[in-house]
Amino acid sequence: MPTRILPAGADPDAVRSLTTLLSQLPDAEPQPPVTDSTQLVDTLARLAAESVDELPEVVVVHERIGPVPALELIREVALRFPAVGVILVTTDASPGLFAAAMDSGARGLVALPLSYEELANRVQAVAQWSTGVRRHLGHGAEVLAGAGGTVVTVSGAKGGVGATLTAIQLALAAQASGRATALVDLDLQTGDIASYLDIQFRRSVADLAAITDISPRVLADAVFRHDTGLALLLAPGEGERGEEVTDRATRQLVSALRSRYEVVVVDCGAQLGGAGAAAVEMADTALLVTTPDVIAVRAAKRTVRMWDRLQIRKAEETTVVVNRHTRSTEIQPALVQRITGTALARTAVPANFKELQGVVDAGRVHELDAKSTVKQALWGLAGELGLVKAAEGASHRGSGRGSVSLRRRKE
Repeated sequence: MPTRILPAGADPDAVRSLTTLLSQLPDAEPQPPVTDSTQLVDTLARLAAESVDELPEVVVVHERIGPVPALELIREVALRFPAVGVILVTTDASPGLFAAAMDSGARGLVALPLSYEELANRVQAVAQWSTGVRRHLGHGAEVLAGAGGTVVTVSGAKGGVGATLTAIQLALAAQASGRATALVDLDLQTGDIASYLDIQFRRSVADLAAITDISPRVLADAVFRHDTGLALLLAPGEGERGEEVTDRATRQLVSALRSRYEVVVVDCGAQLGGAGAAAVEMADTALLVTTPDVIAVRAAKRTVRMWDRLQIRKAEETTVVVNRHTRSTEIQPALVQRITGTALARTAVPANFKELQGVVDAGRVHELDAKSTVKQALWGLAGELGLVKAAEGASHRGSGRGSVSLRRRKE
């Protein structure tokens, strides 16, 4: 049986050379190369959604891939697709890098310039390992067929547009429908999820920042279990500790949560830092919340352009949610979509702060009346995004067939 090998790298010449050499290996079947980290994970997720047997046995990652650094990308692939063997191609074959690659989940390392014999031996060994893993898993391989839980980030075009309330209600809707849901506060200096839910906590996302391997037990120790069933991972009480949460730590954290929860909702706030950028880049769905006024819409446009310049997210892969909508306002959702160049959530959230004031002041937004038009809209948005189970989502306006395509990884 031929060995399917997926090369990945940003340098066209290096990838061409690698692919040429791979095609000369016995029983090798090189796949069309991918050029960046997002495309690699998307490709594997699409194949895994069909069947674990559709995944390549070997992925060869060139050290100059981006935007996610090679070792962090290998860690994510190893965590999400454990039956795929990853080989790192690098100019640095030092013992230190070898150890770091193995710690990240690589099954082998090949030094540049490439040697046919070394590459052949490593590919053969990794392919045998991958085949053995799949044979050992047997019928249990179906557990690995999915791309992991759905990750949704919620960002504000500017402060005060309602991103945190949106994130909380989306998570509550998913949890209420029977899906294991985690809610993460990555608004690291000014996060308010704890205040909205009136909870006292000891652990925060900062406590996981320095941990290189987030095990289920370590994650469970850091998570606050809310009365609603939500698993909360909160922003640090001391805002300055937010600097400890790097983009690398965030990628590791999001990957760990994705592997353990069906839905992961991340409140990224309105300020872009390394942690928030990493979360938005990894997300299946990236929401940008705005209000229908000139200042907020301009801020939304600036954010979308910045994400595009920094290669975090393309405009068409971002979905704008219009909050505090009224029919009388001059700026309607369709205009917001044209200005920002993004996708647009069909569900607009109505302006009705009177419904919210009591539960917000009491820190009990999870007790918002089911008859509230704001809650109905936000839970309808959860249905539109596919965050609730089918039976629950079918009852909400805006869910079901015909929803806007919002996701990167699961199609």
